[in-house]
Amino acid sequence: MLREAALRVTRPRLAVLRAVHGDPHADTDSIIGAVRRDLPTVSHQTVYDCLRALTAAGLVRRIQPSGSVARYESRTGDNHHHVVCRTCGAIADVDCAVGEAPCLTASDDRGYSIDEAEVVYWGLCPDCTT
Repeated sequence: MLREAALRVTRPRLAVLRAVHGDPHADTDSIIGAVRRDLPTVSHQTVYDCLRALTAAGLVRRIQPSGSVARYESRTGDNHHHVVCRTCGAIADVDCAVGEAPCLTASDDRGYSIDEAEVVYWGLCPDCTT
C-alpha cells in the first residue's frame, strides 16, 4: 500500500496505518496511543508527519466536523459522509443518500465543476437517545 503510493515503508507509517484501520474516526491522541503500544519511543511529531504524508497520498482521510478535533479514517475515495452525535461526539459513516458522487446536485454550481460533496448529519446516537 505504501509503495503503491510512492511512500517509503517505515515502522512509524505502518503503525499509524494499523492504528487508523483499527479505530475508524480516531483523533490524533488515540492514534499516538495506539502507535506507542507498538513503538513506545515514537514522537508526537513523527505521528503527525506520518498522518500528513498518508493523507496527502490518499491512504488516509482527515475529517473535522464542526466543534471537533481532526479525525482520521482509512475509508477513502468513495465520497461517503458522516453522522455525528451532538451529545457524545460519536461519529459513524453514512453512504451517499441518493445517486452517484458527488451525491448532491447544487441548485447553482456557480460554474464550478463539482466532484465531491461533504455532508455531515447531526443528531443523537442510539446510546444517547435512550
